[in-house]
Order: sequence, then C-alpha cells, then structure tokens
Amino acid sequence: MNFQKEAAAKGLTRSVWLTPNIIGILCGSGAALGWAVGFVAARHGISIGFRPVDLALHRYIWAGIVFLPFIFGSGLSNPAGIGWGRALAVTFFGGPLLAILSYSGFLLVPLGHGAVIQPSAAALGGLLLSKLVLGDALPGSRVTGAALIVCGLVIFGGEAVTTIGLHGLLGDFSFAAAGFFWACFGVLVGLWRIDPIRATAAVSAFSLLIYLPMHDLLFGFDRIIAAGFLENLLQVVVQGIFAGALSIFLYARAVVLLGASRAAVFPALVPGFTMLTGFLVLGEIPSVVQIIGFVMVTIGFRFAMKR
Repeated sequence: MNFQKEAAAKGLTRSVWLTPNIIGILCGSGAALGWAVGFVAARHGISIGFRPVDLALHRYIWAGIVFLPFIFGSGLSNPAGIGWGRALAVTFFGGPLLAILSYSGFLLVPLGHGAVIQPSAAALGGLLLSKLVLGDALPGSRVTGAALIVCGLVIFGGEAVTTIGLHGLLGDFSFAAAGFFWACFGVLVGLWRIDPIRATAAVSAFSLLIYLPMHDLLFGFDRIIAAGFLENLLQVVVQGIFAGALSIFLYARAVVLLGASRAAVFPALVPGFTMLTGFLVLGEIPSVVQIIGFVMVTIGFRFAMKR
C-alpha cells in the first residue's frame, strides 16, 4: 500500500512539473542550444573552406532523406498533411535560404555578431509579426525590450563599420535577414497550428527535393569533397541534426505549446550559449563592444519575455 502511495505521489509530482509550459520551455531552450552549436560549427566550417551553400546542404538533405517517405504518406495532393502551399511556405522561410543568409554573415563579421544579431532579429520579428498577424498583445514591457534590443544591434552595427568597414554591415544585415526569416517561420507554424513533426518533415523533405539538384547544378560538390570525411561528418551531425531537424522540431513544439510571441524570445539564450561555446571550442574572445551589445540585448530580452 505504501509503495502504491509513493508511486502515485511520484506520478503526481512528475505531472505537476511536466506541464505544457515547462515542456515548451525545455523545447525552446533545446532549440536555442542547437542553434548555438550550429553557429560555432558553421564558423569553423567557413574558416576551413566550406561555402555557405555547402553548409546549408548538410543542414537539410540528411533529414530530408529520412522524412521524404513521411511527407507523401497522405498522398501527393497533401504533403505532410498540411498541403502544398503551407509546406512550401514554411520551407521558404525555414529552409536553405535562411541557412545561406546566416552562414554568409560569417564571411564578413566575427562569431559574436551572428550570435547576437540573428537571434535578436528573430525575437524582434516574432514580436512584431505576432502582433500584426496573430493579434497577440504587445504590452509596454515588450516594447521596452524591443527598443533595448535595437540599441544593442546598433552597437554591433557601429563596431562593424569602425573595425571592419562598411562591408561589415552587409554581414550584419545577412544575420538580421536570417533572423527575420526564422520569425516568419515561427509565426506561420503558430498561425496554421502545424504539428512540429509535420513542419520539420516539410522543411527537410522539400529542401531535399528543391535544393539538392539546385546545388548540384549551380555549385557542385568540390568544396565538400575537399574538406574530407571527418569535417563533413561534423557538419552532418551538428547542422543536419542539432541545428537542423532537431531544432526545427523543438522550436515548432515550443510555438505550439507557448504561442509564437512567447516562443520568439527563446533566441535570448542563443548569444550566451554561442559565445561560451565559441570560446571553449574555437578560442574566439568577444570584444568589449560586443560584450556591451550582448548585455544590452540580454536586458532587452528580459523585458520582452514579460507578459
């Protein structure tokens, strides 16, 4: 009898802790960690000779091979059970174009810029689009947070101009565009209430069908072959699993459980994760200006997370 009571109590404890909000927070945090590791691996890949288009290939085609049978299980007329229009829309905003924009920024600016600017743009875009498209509330605290995030981004832009040159702004804008694309993806998932697995399957499989032949035609595989087996394996694991399909699934799950506007603030975790991982793995130390911008953005995220 005591054993049964103890088991029942443990079950109750688990049910209390594993609420939809807690699960959503865990999913969003896991997605942020996946993105952070992906940033660091992408920075490393660019430094050894991969092109952004090559890294985008690794990010999507392997998961696409896995999900390809799944998306047409409902027939050719209804891929992934969400229809052609929605499948193509989430692929456009959450697929290879987003990855290419993100990775291209590392050709021009340091890791710290991508670590902060892309998540910040994703959060700003998510808050704005959630208000305009989904009709979510936008209280004063979130407006204040957004303003602080913008100030942090201006600091990064100023460093890009003074230390890199005007072309450094192009790298920052590339990260900002990638962040906005991700915000659009999240809002579409929330608007259409797309199941996370279906969203992940659609992005992965359609990226395989569309991007693989395009990459072969336009770019070829010479850089990928030249990098060697181990470097490609690293990108397959990090980009294809952690930063790719797994993060897409976890983020989409967080959107469903928490709503698009609340899930949009999980990128707040990415800068810290990325800078720490980049220091431990690559030895990249952020500049004083980057740290100031990071602190400003982090404070902005704190306000943006308030209801």
